[in-house]
Amino acid sequence: MELFRGALEVGSDQALEVAVAHAMLRRVSGGEAGPAVRVYRPDTRVVAFGRRDTLLPGFPAAVRAVRDAGFTPVLRAPGGRAVAYTERSLVVDHVGPDPGYLAGMDERFVGYAELWADVLRKHGVGAQVGAVPGEYCPGAHSVNARGRVKLVGTAQRMVRGAWLFSAVAIFGDDELLRPLLTDVYRHLELPFDDDSVGSVVAESPGASLDEFEADVVAAYDERYGLVPAHLTDDLIGRARDLVADHRVADR
Repeated sequence: MELFRGALEVGSDQALEVAVAHAMLRRVSGGEAGPAVRVYRPDTRVVAFGRRDTLLPGFPAAVRAVRDAGFTPVLRAPGGRAVAYTERSLVVDHVGPDPGYLAGMDERFVGYAELWADVLRKHGVGAQVGAVPGEYCPGAHSVNARGRVKLVGTAQRMVRGAWLFSAVAIFGDDELLRPLLTDVYRHLELPFDDDSVGSVVAESPGASLDEFEADVVAAYDERYGLVPAHLTDDLIGRARDLVADHRVADR
C-alpha cells in the first residue's frame, strides 16, 4: 500500500491540503490506483467543517470566529461536524476499494479506532474507544483517554467503489482549541463541553510527536505493508480541480 508523508508545503492552501484526500478517493473509485494512506502534520491552524455545518444559520458567524482566532476554515472530505487542529496534530487519510481491508463501515470504525488506541497506549495514555460526553464531532468510535477527553476523531466517506477513512489526532495545543471550539459550536448551536478536549501530551507529558507519528506509520505498516511514495503531479492536479469543494468563502 502506498504511503504519502508530509504536508504539501509551508504556507500551502489548506483547502488544497484537504482536497488531496478527495482526489485520492476519486482515483481509487475510478480503478486507477490501489489503496493508499497519507500521514501529515498541518503547517497551520485549521478548522475543518462538515457539510452539514454549512446548512446551519450560525455557520457564517462560526467562520468569522475561526478567522478571528487565526485559524483557516475548510470543508472536510469525510462526514462529521467541525474539528479543529494545529501544527501539533497528526492527520491520517486512508483510502481503499470497496469492500475495504476491514469489511464494511462499522468494521473500519472499530478496527482503526483500536489501531489508534493501541498506539496511544504505547505512549502511556489510558486510551479507550467510545464517545465522550459533549465532545466535538461526536461519534461512537472516538478514541479517548480515561473516558473523559477526546484525543482522536475519526470519520468516513463512501463513494461508488471506494472509501475514505480519516483520523485527526490532537497531540498538543488543546488549550488553544477549547475556547475556539466553544465559540464555533455556540454559533452552530450544537452541544459541546470544552472539558472534552484533550491532547496526547497532556495525558503523557514528555511524549514526542516524532515518535508518535513513527508509531502510527509502523502500525499501518505492520497491518498492510507500506511502500513510500510521492504525491504525483497528476494527483495534485486532481486535487486542484476539487479545491473549490473544500474552500470556505468569506461571507
